[in-house]
Amino acid sequence: MTSKADFSTDLLQWYDHHARVLPWRVPPAKSKAGALPNPYHVWLSEIMLQQTQVATVRDYYLKFLSLWPSVDDLAVAETEDVMKAWAGLGYYSRARNLKKCAEIVSDEYEGIFPQSYDALKKLPGIGDYTAAAISAIAFKQPAAVVDGNIERVITRQYSLTEPVPKVKGQVRGLVSNLLPVERPGDFAQAMMDLGASLCSPKKPACSLCPVGSSCAAHLEGNQETFPVKLPKAEKPLRRGAAFVILNKSGELFLQKRIDSGLLGGMSEVPGTQWAARQDGHLGEQALPFNAEWKRCGTAKHTFTHFHLELEVWSVLVAEPKTLTEGGWWVPQKDLGDEALPTVMKKAISVALPEAFKDKK
Repeated sequence: MTSKADFSTDLLQWYDHHARVLPWRVPPAKSKAGALPNPYHVWLSEIMLQQTQVATVRDYYLKFLSLWPSVDDLAVAETEDVMKAWAGLGYYSRARNLKKCAEIVSDEYEGIFPQSYDALKKLPGIGDYTAAAISAIAFKQPAAVVDGNIERVITRQYSLTEPVPKVKGQVRGLVSNLLPVERPGDFAQAMMDLGASLCSPKKPACSLCPVGSSCAAHLEGNQETFPVKLPKAEKPLRRGAAFVILNKSGELFLQKRIDSGLLGGMSEVPGTQWAARQDGHLGEQALPFNAEWKRCGTAKHTFTHFHLELEVWSVLVAEPKTLTEGGWWVPQKDLGDEALPTVMKKAISVALPEAFKDKK
């Protein structure tokens, strides 16, 4: 079995020289000297990084900090403003839970995040991985952090031939065995960095790996076969329609989705009732009112569990007052400030190709 001391020593020495520079991270030199990151910064970044790449998260993270510098600021923010700032980042239940969690930490914990894994797991939006990451990185607690990158490193290191779902517990135990008590946060981030760089899914740079000499998969020459994964189920294709409604002032009609479920609480253009398990109505019979509608094209988007194709229709209405109930009119120049998920931006762009150009 890989030596705990040798593995962690070699990995941390590599991390000390090659750590990624990230806005929410304390550099290893400062961390070794005792500096700890702001728990709010760690929590915010970890929630954003759930199923989202670092390159995408960076700008959103900095934007959130500029708007709400502390958890107390976020707790008193308007939910609609939080959803607007999150728009485009995806997995919108994270934003709703982010707001709920901030309120609990501010109200029940006086703005101070709990340090233990168990206490963190009780907060909205915080599961096994996120609780361990916050506990280890923000508070130097000896928590075993396991994400996709770390799973890849460990399954290769120990040549775990069972599919990932079956070895999750084993991976966590092995990480716990390797965990250095004095630098658990740096160890977790070093493992993440190793998986995100040298120990990549394809063509890993094993010759540069600080723990390559003890890696069973590297020694066997079959590193790209790990981690072993179950075959992916084919995603179903769902269809629906989206209606881009303009008035004579060039404003666009939007409405709010219900707070629960897919894209809950986000803004949208009107459309038919598509969902993960059902198609929405299509064609002229689906149009919400009689007018000179124009069929503009198709917007395509992929969610976690299904593909979606929306036929996009547009219309110019002369009497916009009849539509004001349940929605609002937005100048096209202000669309970038609305809580529009990516799928809605795509639909609008089919009808109005210039709508989101040069807008964040």
